[in-house]
Amino acid sequence: MRILITGSSGLVGAELAASLRARGHEVVEYDIARAPADGAVEDIRDLRTLGDRMRGCDGVFHLAAVSRVAWGERDPDLCHSVNVEGTRRVIEAALAEPRAPWLVFASSREVYGDPDILPVTEDAPMIAANHYGRSKAAGEALVDAARGHGLRTAIIRLSNVYGTANDHPDRAVPALLTAAMRGQELRITGQDVFFDFVHVADCVTGMLSTMERLEGGVADLPPIQLTTGIPTSLRDLAQKACAVAGREADIVTLPPRSFDVRGFCGIPARAGALLDWQARISLDEGLARLHRILSAQETAAE
Repeated sequence: MRILITGSSGLVGAELAASLRARGHEVVEYDIARAPADGAVEDIRDLRTLGDRMRGCDGVFHLAAVSRVAWGERDPDLCHSVNVEGTRRVIEAALAEPRAPWLVFASSREVYGDPDILPVTEDAPMIAANHYGRSKAAGEALVDAARGHGLRTAIIRLSNVYGTANDHPDRAVPALLTAAMRGQELRITGQDVFFDFVHVADCVTGMLSTMERLEGGVADLPPIQLTTGIPTSLRDLAQKACAVAGREADIVTLPPRSFDVRGFCGIPARAGALLDWQARISLDEGLARLHRILSAQETAAE
Protein backbone atom coordinates (compact mmCIF):
# COMPACT_ATOMS: atom_id res chain seq x y z
CA MET A 1 0.00 0.00 0.00
CA ARG A 2 0.94 3.62 -0.47
CA ILE A 3 0.40 5.48 2.81
CA LEU A 4 0.77 9.15 3.67
CA ILE A 5 1.86 10.17 7.17
CA THR A 6 1.39 13.78 8.18
CA GLY A 7 3.69 14.67 11.04
CA SER A 8 6.08 12.00 9.80
CA SER A 9 9.13 13.50 11.52
CA GLY A 10 7.66 13.34 15.03
CA LEU A 11 8.03 10.73 17.74
CA VAL A 12 5.10 8.57 16.60
CA GLY A 13 5.31 9.44 12.90
CA ALA A 14 8.94 8.38 12.51
CA GLU A 15 8.41 5.06 14.26
CA LEU A 16 5.21 4.42 12.32
CA ALA A 17 6.97 5.14 9.02
CA ALA A 18 9.75 2.69 9.87
CA SER A 19 7.24 -0.02 10.82
CA LEU A 20 5.22 0.44 7.65
CA ARG A 21 8.33 0.26 5.47
CA ALA A 22 9.45 -2.89 7.29
CA ARG A 23 6.12 -4.42 6.26
CA GLY A 24 6.71 -3.56 2.61
CA HIS A 25 4.47 -0.50 2.32
CA GLU A 26 5.38 2.66 0.43
CA VAL A 27 5.43 5.61 2.83
CA VAL A 28 4.89 9.20 1.75
CA GLU A 29 6.29 11.49 4.44
CA TYR A 30 4.75 14.90 5.05
CA ASP A 31 6.04 17.23 7.76
CA ILE A 32 6.62 20.95 8.01
CA ALA A 33 10.06 20.18 9.46
CA ARG A 34 11.14 18.35 6.30
CA ALA A 35 13.08 19.85 3.40
CA PRO A 36 11.84 17.82 0.39
CA ALA A 37 13.70 17.85 -2.91
CA ASP A 38 11.02 19.95 -4.64
CA GLY A 39 11.40 22.72 -2.06
CA ALA A 40 7.75 22.62 -0.98
CA VAL A 41 6.79 23.55 2.57
CA GLU A 42 4.76 20.59 3.81
CA ASP A 43 2.14 22.50 5.77
CA ILE A 44 -1.13 20.58 6.21
CA ARG A 45 -3.02 23.84 5.63
CA ASP A 46 -1.63 23.99 2.08
CA LEU A 47 -4.27 22.06 0.17
CA ARG A 48 -2.33 22.08 -3.10
CA THR A 49 0.86 20.54 -1.69
CA LEU A 50 -1.11 18.18 0.53
CA GLY A 51 -3.22 17.00 -2.42
CA ASP A 52 -0.10 16.43 -4.50
CA ARG A 53 1.47 14.24 -1.82
CA MET A 54 -1.77 12.36 -1.17
CA ARG A 55 -2.32 11.45 -4.81
CA GLY A 56 -2.67 7.68 -5.23
CA CYS A 57 -2.49 6.91 -1.53
CA ASP A 58 -4.49 4.05 -0.07
CA GLY A 59 -4.51 5.49 3.42
CA VAL A 60 -3.52 8.45 5.57
CA PHE A 61 -2.26 8.63 9.15
CA HIS A 62 -2.90 12.21 10.23
CA LEU A 63 -0.49 13.00 13.09
CA ALA A 64 0.58 16.56 12.24
CA ALA A 65 -0.41 19.13 14.85
CA VAL A 66 0.62 21.86 17.21
CA SER A 67 1.23 19.03 19.62
CA ARG A 68 2.06 20.56 22.98
CA VAL A 69 -0.44 21.91 25.46
CA ALA A 70 1.86 24.82 26.36
CA TRP A 71 2.27 25.77 22.70
CA GLY A 72 -1.47 25.88 22.28
CA GLU A 73 -1.80 28.23 25.25
CA ARG A 74 1.01 30.41 23.94
CA ASP A 75 -0.57 30.77 20.48
CA PRO A 76 -4.19 29.59 20.46
CA ASP A 77 -4.84 30.99 16.98
CA LEU A 78 -2.03 28.94 15.47
CA CYS A 79 -3.18 25.89 17.43
CA HIS A 80 -6.68 26.21 15.97
CA SER A 81 -5.38 26.96 12.47
CA VAL A 82 -3.12 23.90 12.32
CA ASN A 83 -5.10 21.40 14.38
CA VAL A 84 -8.60 22.23 13.18
CA GLU A 85 -8.30 23.92 9.79
CA GLY A 86 -5.34 21.71 8.90
CA THR A 87 -7.42 18.63 9.67
CA ARG A 88 -10.18 20.07 7.51
CA ARG A 89 -7.70 20.32 4.62
CA VAL A 90 -6.55 16.73 5.13
CA ILE A 91 -10.17 15.59 4.87
CA GLU A 92 -10.77 17.76 1.79
CA ALA A 93 -7.70 16.33 0.08
CA ALA A 94 -8.79 12.77 0.88
CA LEU A 95 -12.31 13.32 -0.44
CA ALA A 96 -10.91 14.87 -3.63
CA GLU A 97 -9.12 11.64 -4.51
CA PRO A 98 -10.87 9.45 -7.14
CA ARG A 99 -10.58 6.57 -4.69
CA ALA A 100 -10.68 8.17 -1.26
CA PRO A 101 -8.06 6.79 1.14
CA TRP A 102 -8.94 5.73 4.65
CA LEU A 103 -7.97 8.18 7.38
CA VAL A 104 -6.65 7.52 10.89
CA PHE A 105 -6.74 10.67 13.03
CA ALA A 106 -4.42 10.94 16.03
CA SER A 107 -6.36 12.61 18.81
CA SER A 108 -5.41 12.95 22.47
CA ARG A 109 -6.46 12.12 26.01
CA GLU A 110 -6.57 15.91 26.46
CA VAL A 111 -10.07 15.89 24.94
CA TYR A 112 -11.43 14.64 28.27
CA GLY A 113 -10.03 17.50 30.36
CA ASP A 114 -10.33 16.57 34.04
CA PRO A 115 -12.75 13.59 34.09
CA ASP A 116 -15.01 13.14 37.11
CA ILE A 117 -14.62 9.36 36.94
CA LEU A 118 -11.26 7.57 36.67
CA PRO A 119 -10.03 5.48 35.01
CA VAL A 120 -11.60 6.86 31.84
CA THR A 121 -13.54 5.12 29.09
CA GLU A 122 -13.95 6.53 25.59
CA ASP A 123 -17.55 7.44 26.42
CA ALA A 124 -16.51 10.00 29.04
CA PRO A 125 -17.60 13.58 28.30
CA MET A 126 -15.14 15.62 26.26
CA ILE A 127 -14.62 18.73 28.40
CA ALA A 128 -11.14 19.81 27.37
CA ALA A 129 -9.29 22.09 29.80
CA ASN A 130 -7.01 23.84 27.29
CA HIS A 131 -6.76 25.06 23.70
CA TYR A 132 -4.92 21.95 22.53
CA GLY A 133 -7.58 19.62 23.92
CA ARG A 134 -10.38 21.68 22.40
CA SER A 135 -8.63 21.68 19.03
CA LYS A 136 -8.38 17.89 19.10
CA ALA A 137 -12.06 17.56 20.01
CA ALA A 138 -12.91 19.82 17.08
CA GLY A 139 -10.74 17.68 14.82
CA GLU A 140 -12.60 14.58 15.97
CA ALA A 141 -15.90 16.24 15.03
CA LEU A 142 -14.58 16.94 11.52
CA VAL A 143 -13.44 13.35 11.12
CA ASP A 144 -16.80 12.06 12.33
CA ALA A 145 -18.59 14.28 9.82
CA ALA A 146 -16.34 13.03 7.01
CA ARG A 147 -17.82 9.56 7.43
CA GLY A 148 -21.09 10.96 6.19
CA HIS A 149 -19.30 11.82 2.94
CA GLY A 150 -18.05 8.26 2.50
CA LEU A 151 -14.61 8.48 4.08
CA ARG A 152 -13.44 5.45 6.07
CA THR A 153 -12.11 6.92 9.30
CA ALA A 154 -10.83 6.03 12.74
CA ILE A 155 -9.99 8.17 15.75
CA ILE A 156 -7.17 7.06 18.03
CA ARG A 157 -6.68 8.92 21.32
CA LEU A 158 -3.04 8.86 22.40
CA SER A 159 -1.85 9.10 25.99
CA ASN A 160 1.61 10.36 27.00
CA VAL A 161 3.61 8.49 24.38
CA TYR A 162 7.35 8.16 24.99
CA GLY A 163 10.24 5.91 24.06
CA THR A 164 12.87 7.32 21.68
CA ALA A 165 15.32 10.21 21.58
CA ASN A 166 13.26 11.70 18.73
CA ASP A 167 11.09 13.59 21.21
CA HIS A 168 10.72 17.05 22.68
CA PRO A 169 13.42 17.09 25.37
CA ASP A 170 11.23 18.99 27.83
CA ARG A 171 8.46 16.38 27.86
CA ALA A 172 8.12 14.53 31.17
CA VAL A 173 9.82 11.22 30.39
CA PRO A 174 12.89 12.41 28.45
CA ALA A 175 13.33 15.48 30.66
CA LEU A 176 13.28 13.56 33.93
CA LEU A 177 15.40 10.71 32.66
CA THR A 178 18.01 13.03 31.16
CA ALA A 179 18.19 15.06 34.37
CA ALA A 180 18.58 11.89 36.43
CA MET A 181 21.36 10.62 34.18
CA ARG A 182 23.22 13.89 34.68
CA GLY A 183 22.59 14.04 38.41
CA GLN A 184 20.65 17.25 37.99
CA GLU A 185 17.59 18.47 39.83
CA LEU A 186 14.37 16.80 38.65
CA ARG A 187 11.47 19.22 38.37
CA ILE A 188 7.86 18.08 38.33
CA THR A 189 4.66 20.15 38.15
CA GLY A 190 2.56 18.74 40.96
CA GLN A 191 3.70 15.56 42.70
CA ASP A 192 0.21 14.05 42.78
CA VAL A 193 -0.44 14.66 39.07
CA PHE A 194 -0.56 11.30 37.28
CA PHE A 195 -0.66 10.02 33.72
CA ASP A 196 -0.94 6.86 31.65
CA PHE A 197 2.41 6.43 29.89
CA VAL A 198 2.43 4.36 26.67
CA HIS A 199 5.58 3.27 24.86
CA VAL A 200 5.77 4.40 21.24
CA ALA A 201 6.23 0.81 20.01
CA ASP A 202 2.90 -0.16 21.60
CA CYS A 203 1.32 2.97 20.14
CA VAL A 204 2.50 2.06 16.63
CA THR A 205 1.18 -1.48 17.02
CA GLY A 206 -2.25 -0.06 17.86
CA MET A 207 -2.21 2.23 14.86
CA LEU A 208 -1.21 -0.61 12.54
CA SER A 209 -4.07 -2.71 13.92
CA THR A 210 -6.43 0.18 13.19
CA MET A 211 -5.14 0.33 9.63
CA GLU A 212 -5.79 -3.38 9.22
CA ARG A 213 -9.39 -2.97 10.38
CA LEU A 214 -10.02 -0.16 7.92
CA GLU A 215 -8.37 -2.10 5.09
CA GLY A 216 -10.52 -5.09 6.00
CA GLY A 217 -13.68 -3.09 5.45
CA VAL A 218 -14.62 -2.07 8.99
CA ALA A 219 -16.36 1.28 8.64
CA ASP A 220 -17.87 1.94 12.04
CA LEU A 221 -14.98 2.04 14.52
CA PRO A 222 -15.76 4.28 17.50
CA PRO A 223 -13.00 6.42 19.06
CA ILE A 224 -10.36 4.20 20.65
CA GLN A 225 -7.82 5.19 23.30
CA LEU A 226 -4.44 3.48 23.50
CA THR A 227 -3.76 3.30 27.24
CA THR A 228 -2.15 0.94 29.73
CA GLY A 229 -4.73 1.36 32.48
CA ILE A 230 -1.88 2.05 34.92
CA PRO A 231 -1.60 5.52 36.51
CA THR A 232 1.87 6.82 37.37
CA SER A 233 2.37 10.03 39.33
CA LEU A 234 5.06 12.45 38.22
CA ARG A 235 6.87 11.85 41.53
CA ASP A 236 6.85 8.10 40.90
CA LEU A 237 8.09 8.73 37.36
CA ALA A 238 10.94 10.86 38.70
CA GLN A 239 11.89 8.17 41.19
CA LYS A 240 11.82 5.52 38.46
CA ALA A 241 14.05 7.72 36.31
CA CYS A 242 16.60 7.96 39.13
CA ALA A 243 16.48 4.21 39.67
CA VAL A 244 17.04 3.46 35.98
CA ALA A 245 19.87 5.98 35.77
CA GLY A 246 21.44 4.65 38.94
CA ARG A 247 21.81 8.18 40.29
CA GLU A 248 20.43 10.11 43.22
CA ALA A 249 18.98 13.53 42.53
CA ASP A 250 16.73 16.06 44.17
CA ILE A 251 13.10 16.09 43.09
CA VAL A 252 11.57 19.55 43.22
CA THR A 253 7.82 20.05 42.97
CA LEU A 254 6.64 23.13 41.10
CA PRO A 255 3.04 24.38 41.17
CA PRO A 256 0.92 23.02 38.32
CA ARG A 257 0.12 25.37 35.46
CA SER A 258 -3.41 26.70 35.05
CA PHE A 259 -3.95 24.75 31.82
CA ASP A 260 -2.69 21.39 33.10
CA VAL A 261 -5.07 18.58 34.01
CA ARG A 262 -4.87 16.90 37.41
CA GLY A 263 -4.35 13.46 35.95
CA PHE A 264 -5.40 10.79 33.48
CA CYS A 265 -5.62 7.03 33.29
CA GLY A 266 -7.65 5.19 30.66
CA ILE A 267 -9.31 1.80 30.46
CA PRO A 268 -7.90 -0.08 27.42
CA ALA A 269 -10.84 -2.51 27.07
CA ARG A 270 -12.16 -1.10 23.79
CA ALA A 271 -8.75 -1.31 22.15
CA GLY A 272 -8.52 -4.91 23.29
CA ALA A 273 -11.94 -5.80 21.96
CA LEU A 274 -11.79 -3.98 18.61
CA LEU A 275 -8.08 -4.00 17.79
CA ASP A 276 -6.91 -7.05 19.73
CA TRP A 277 -4.42 -4.63 21.30
CA GLN A 278 -2.85 -4.21 24.68
CA ALA A 279 0.21 -2.37 25.90
CA ARG A 280 3.04 -4.87 26.32
CA ILE A 281 5.97 -2.67 27.33
CA SER A 282 5.90 -1.70 31.00
CA LEU A 283 7.04 1.75 32.07
CA ASP A 284 10.06 0.24 33.80
CA GLU A 285 11.08 -1.60 30.64
CA GLY A 286 10.38 1.44 28.47
CA LEU A 287 12.53 3.66 30.69
CA ALA A 288 15.34 1.11 30.57
CA ARG A 289 15.17 1.05 26.76
CA LEU A 290 15.23 4.84 26.56
CA HIS A 291 18.10 4.97 29.03
CA ARG A 292 20.17 2.74 26.75
CA ILE A 293 19.37 4.97 23.76
CA LEU A 294 20.26 8.19 25.56
CA SER A 295 23.40 6.66 27.06
CA ALA A 296 24.59 5.57 23.62
CA GLN A 297 23.97 9.08 22.28
CA GLU A 298 25.96 10.68 25.08
CA THR A 299 28.82 8.22 24.54
CA ALA A 300 28.85 8.92 20.81
CA ALA A 301 28.94 12.66 21.47
CA GLU A 302 32.00 12.46 23.73
